[in-house]
Amino acid sequence: MLVSKKYSCILNVVSVHVVFLQRKKKLKIKVLMKGVLLVNLGSPDSPTAKDVKPYLDEFLMDERVIDVPKLLRNLLVRGIILQTRPKKSAKAYQKIWWEEGSPLIVISERFQQKVQEQTNVPVALGMRYGSITIKAALQELKDKGVDEVLLVPLYPHYAMSSYETVVVKTMEEQQQHYPEMKLTTLPAFYKHKDYIKVLSEKIAAELSNFEYDHILFSYHGIPERHIRKSDPTKYHCKIDGSCCSINSVAHHTCYRHQCYDTTALVQEALNLPEEKISTSFQSRLAGDPWLKPYTDFEFERLAKEGKTRLAVITPAFVSDCLETLEEIAMEGKEQFEEAGGKAYKHIPCLNDGDGWVRLMANWIGEWEAEGVLPL
Repeated sequence: MLVSKKYSCILNVVSVHVVFLQRKKKLKIKVLMKGVLLVNLGSPDSPTAKDVKPYLDEFLMDERVIDVPKLLRNLLVRGIILQTRPKKSAKAYQKIWWEEGSPLIVISERFQQKVQEQTNVPVALGMRYGSITIKAALQELKDKGVDEVLLVPLYPHYAMSSYETVVVKTMEEQQQHYPEMKLTTLPAFYKHKDYIKVLSEKIAAELSNFEYDHILFSYHGIPERHIRKSDPTKYHCKIDGSCCSINSVAHHTCYRHQCYDTTALVQEALNLPEEKISTSFQSRLAGDPWLKPYTDFEFERLAKEGKTRLAVITPAFVSDCLETLEEIAMEGKEQFEEAGGKAYKHIPCLNDGDGWVRLMANWIGEWEAEGVLPL
């Protein structure tokens, strides 16, 4: 029997459709399993010079921390700094070390465990430096069947020596050892309304029984050249106070702008008088100019101006560590009182507080369900 070309085409389409339906039954569609990788700074394994030295070596040899040519960095770090710094740093760590271990590690582990309890996906913890490695954390997720990872750098602000180096290191480990994994990164959350709310509530609670006449927002310092290096326009960031108020794509990677933004948003949330707050930068190294004003200089200035009851918050950190517990809570108090201060309060970081845990769990839940990241 002859069949017209028209009906022949129809029969072919029907035949193909039937074959497709038959094959579809046999298809197994792979659904990516999601997991989360939290990454913090890291810590030496013990407060001894023996353990502090390799930790400092890894930290200071990072090209995004000391961003000079490798030969010069090697000479500076291994030829000069590591000859004396480990003993000094070990003494500082001994002052703040907990029975359970490094405060930053203990707090980060508590945070990870609490977040895990409030989420449906595996949550692993890694450190940028030290023995709790990012690679080990990715392996932990892989062993649990995870093939899509949300990377969470535990830094609210973008800086090449903190947020950026975590992202770059994680990508290197993923590409080298786990190329089948899909990696998504949580953006810097320094101005997210829910983060500002949690941070503001923390500050208000800590100040409920402390009568202050000034609040100092002390952020971790970075060299001024890092600001210019991170400027994608290569001309916007002048570090003169004017550029931060002019809208620019550079603000996405400008640490200084983001720090001042956090201060302003908390000020607004808590309705703080302009004259009762200021912003400064701590933990500088000698040599090149770092972001100003310097926190230690501010302790003296504020006391001499009659601001004798000082509260200090360190919003660049979400977990208390050497820089907050020793440099600010201990040394800062001593410096302020020596300059004439009468009362001093260090406000702890968000640490493993319930509000911060809930917020992170909510962000993870939104990403898991809808692929949505906080903006």
